[in-house]
Amino acid sequence: MQITPTPLDGVLIIEPRVFHDDRGYFFESYNRKALEEHGLRIDFPQDNQSLSQRNTLRGLHFQSPPHAQTKLVRVTRGAVLDVVVDIRKKSPTYGRHFSMVISEENKLQLLIPEGFAHGFLVLEDDTVFVYKCSDYYHRESEGGLFWADRDLAIDWNVENPIVSPKDQHLPAFKDFDSPF
Repeated sequence: MQITPTPLDGVLIIEPRVFHDDRGYFFESYNRKALEEHGLRIDFPQDNQSLSQRNTLRGLHFQSPPHAQTKLVRVTRGAVLDVVVDIRKKSPTYGRHFSMVISEENKLQLLIPEGFAHGFLVLEDDTVFVYKCSDYYHRESEGGLFWADRDLAIDWNVENPIVSPKDQHLPAFKDFDSPF
């Protein structure tokens, strides 16, 4: 397993070792010991999965303390443009974002620590997005940012995404008081 830092401190790209042969491939999608060897001690009590069609945009979401979540995200079918926004007030990259394509083909994963808003744009029909969470879902701790906020300047590269009514009414970054 190869772990690569991103420009946002704490956000890590995780690339598993994939073993190919005539039958197909094999890889460890999660190995607690390997993460611990990199100083990452995270308990993941909940796994989530979504199925989405092309041009579906989910996010930008987070959970506030004391129910904040670290997430380990991956795609088991299809592809997404995955986006994280630093919402840690004291961070030198506060308000900046990082994006990358995660797909069934590249098998990359993204570790997103507490203090980041997260969202993704689905690039292929019938995409299955899977993620581990370090805390359980807690409705009262839900938060988010408006996905098309001009101040965040995220290039989603889509004109009319399919977005839930809830996500259409999330606050703009300039009106946002981060709990982190």
